Amino acid sequence: MTLAMSWDEWARHDATALAALVRKGALTPAELAAQAAAGIARTNPTLSAVVEVFEDVVADPSKDGLNPEGPLAGVPYLMKDLGPTLKGRLQEMGSRLMQGNRATADSFLTSRIRNAGLNVIGRTTTPEFGCCSSAENPAMYVTRNPWDTSYTTNGSSAGTAAAVAAGVLPISHATDGGGSIRIPAGATGNIGLKPSRGVFSIAPNLSDLSGLVSIQGCHTRTVRDTAAFVDACRGGAPGEFMPFWQPEEAYSTLIQRDPGRLRIALSHEWGDYRATPHFVAELERVGRFLESLGHHVEWALPQVDFRAAFAAQTTCYISNFAQTVNNLITARGLERPPEDLVEPINIRIWEAGLHTSFTERAKMQAVFNTTSRAFGAFFEDWDIILTPITALPTPKIGTTEYLTISDNPSVLDWFGNLWRNFAYTPLSNLCGIPGISLPLATQESGLPLGIQAQARQANDGLLLQLAAQIERALGGRWNDGRRPGIHVTQD
Repeated sequence: MTLAMSWDEWARHDATALAALVRKGALTPAELAAQAAAGIARTNPTLSAVVEVFEDVVADPSKDGLNPEGPLAGVPYLMKDLGPTLKGRLQEMGSRLMQGNRATADSFLTSRIRNAGLNVIGRTTTPEFGCCSSAENPAMYVTRNPWDTSYTTNGSSAGTAAAVAAGVLPISHATDGGGSIRIPAGATGNIGLKPSRGVFSIAPNLSDLSGLVSIQGCHTRTVRDTAAFVDACRGGAPGEFMPFWQPEEAYSTLIQRDPGRLRIALSHEWGDYRATPHFVAELERVGRFLESLGHHVEWALPQVDFRAAFAAQTTCYISNFAQTVNNLITARGLERPPEDLVEPINIRIWEAGLHTSFTERAKMQAVFNTTSRAFGAFFEDWDIILTPITALPTPKIGTTEYLTISDNPSVLDWFGNLWRNFAYTPLSNLCGIPGISLPLATQESGLPLGIQAQARQANDGLLLQLAAQIERALGGRWNDGRRPGIHVTQD
């Protein structure tokens, strides 16, 4: 098959540039879809990032309702196999229990994605129900990091992280209930924004009130693609419980200007959790770089009861996931999760959280409130807080203590192990504030290390402004201009 572009040319184009070529008539959506499908075929045998390619939509991008006038018209896009549903398509959530599960309707966000002109051509991998930090169950698939295939991508947006990093396509769907956009972006050298609450709808099956901590988003390789995606896909569906806000100015316009001089706090000591010395040194180096751009940078920390906050977050996850699992098994006429179809930790979460009392949830919500207020007070004095994306290095494939196939008998100990590694991302979900992972540092293993910036509620635009300023200062060379070893440009 003759492709529309060389692989080097393909990898140089972000989503915004591809859409511009389509608008000019230089390329068609079908040509872009064919190139992305070829990229999947080229990398997926090694990475296991993509569960399914929709061959009918590759052949005919208009088939499922792509808007040819959208700002990202014709750009191929992959949907994480969790979250928004696609009418008539499988959604199996990384679980043997859900094999053959087919959606009957598009989610509201799916309609926004299609209206933006994105062409959804397939599904990417996720751990079972998105619950753990790696899409790594040999009974399903093992998604590998394109920078070094002996390592995980982290998760739960694992396949998206691998596909974008490997140059398969410039933008792909991700979700984040405690870091699942930002953590895999950090380990694979992508840009990953978790927006504030009130940006992307999870209608019709959930709302910000019932979902509480989970939000939608994407991975990209350029800031302008992230801005374009948020601009095009944000907004609430009819009947939202929470207000969905609009910025005064489109992010695609805002990011063309540098922010003013920002007050940026560096931090890595979050309660009981600390980053490794190498990660701290990388954070300090990035802080000095931001000083060179004219910002004020020093160490500072919100006055948060971190132990209470992480305990409340654990209660939230256990009780939310227990209900998710219960809804899925009830719909199948089952009384409990079958051990041959549901992973051990997810069964233990179901057992531990199914009967969470209103009193326990009320205590959790009280801590959510005090934690959010503490971050709010902090952002009266600071514009940004900067952390490493994780406290510990990305695990190698087969490190089971982070996986829901773990044999750990204690759910609380299992979550405690997650927090030791992934300390810096979950509280932004608790508070509903935005956070972004930027590929600014390197782990000792050679893998990328994301540096996370967080800001006050609804200040997503400031994060993107800062990211765009950094991108310009780097000449667009995220990851020092390096590409991973598994990449569409590599034979």
